[in-house]
Amino acid sequence: MKKPSLTILGCHSSIPTNQFHPTAQILEMKGFSFLIDCGEGTQVQLRKAKIKFNRIIHIFISHLHGDHFFGLIGLLSTFHLLGREKSVIIYAPKGLKEIIDVHFKWSYTRLKYCIDHIELSSEKLEKIMENEKIEVFSIPLKHRIYANGFLFKEKPSNRKLNMEEIKKITDIKIVDYKNIKQGKDFKTNDGRIIPNEKLTFDPPKILSYAFCSDTSFSLSIIEHIKYVDLLYHESTFLKTEENRAINTGHSTANQAAHIAKKAEVKKLLLGHYSNRFPNIKAFEKEAKEIFFNVEASEPLKTYYL
Repeated sequence: MKKPSLTILGCHSSIPTNQFHPTAQILEMKGFSFLIDCGEGTQVQLRKAKIKFNRIIHIFISHLHGDHFFGLIGLLSTFHLLGREKSVIIYAPKGLKEIIDVHFKWSYTRLKYCIDHIELSSEKLEKIMENEKIEVFSIPLKHRIYANGFLFKEKPSNRKLNMEEIKKITDIKIVDYKNIKQGKDFKTNDGRIIPNEKLTFDPPKILSYAFCSDTSFSLSIIEHIKYVDLLYHESTFLKTEENRAINTGHSTANQAAHIAKKAEVKKLLLGHYSNRFPNIKAFEKEAKEIFFNVEASEPLKTYYL
C-alpha cells in the first residue's frame, strides 16, 4: 500500500487569482482519498493533480467561510454530470446541508447519487469517522465563526509474518497465520511455546495528520495534535501583522511554529497565506526561527508522512 501523502490543491486565503488558490487538499491514507476543504476552483486543481473524482467519498469542510467551500457545489454538480452513483459523505458545520439543498432545489437538479451529511457542532475533540483502518477526529478551533480542524490517525496494523522462521516449524499451518499476525504466541503439538516476536516483524509505524485552518493562536489544540507526523497549520500573516491576525481570527507563521514546537510534531506545513505576501518563503523563514522542520506548502505539491 502506498505511503500516506498530502497533495495541496490550494493554500491561500480569500480571493483566488491566476496563481493563488484557496484552501483545498487531498489526503491519501490506507487506500482512501479524503478531500479537506473545497475552495473555489478545487475541481480544476484536482484535474491538474490527476486525482480521480470517483475515489473521493469523504469530504471534510472546516467552516463556512467561502474560501473553504465555494468550490463544493461545482464539484458535486460535476460528480452528477459524470454519472456518479456512489454516495458522498460530507462532514461539515451545521448550515452547509441547507446551502447545498437550496442550490439544487432552485437549479432543479436531482442528483444521481446520495449525499450523507454529518453535521458538526461539538466544541470538544470528537471522533467523527471510523473504519477498520482509520479514525478521524474534529479539532475545535478558535475563529470568527464555528470552525474545526481534523485529525486523521491510522489504526494499528497486524504484525508481519517472518516466513523464514515460520517454515522451520512444521506444526504451523496457513490457518494459524491470522492468530500469529494478531500477536499471539504459537503452541506446537509437543507443547512448546514459540514467542510471537520470533515469528513476526513489527507492523509499520502508525502515522497521523492534523489539519488546523482557520484559527487564532491557541495553545488548547496542542493536546489534540501531540506528536503527529505532519501538521498543517494556517499562517495567514507574518508577525509584523500580528494585530491583524488577532482581529481576524488567524495566526502568524511565528505562532504556527510555536504550536508545532510545543506539540512536538514531526513536520509543519504552513498555508492559508494572505495575498498581501507574494513571497511564501518569508513565512517559512519566519517559522524556522522557532521550529526547524517546516515548509511553506505550495499548490500541486505532494508531501509524504
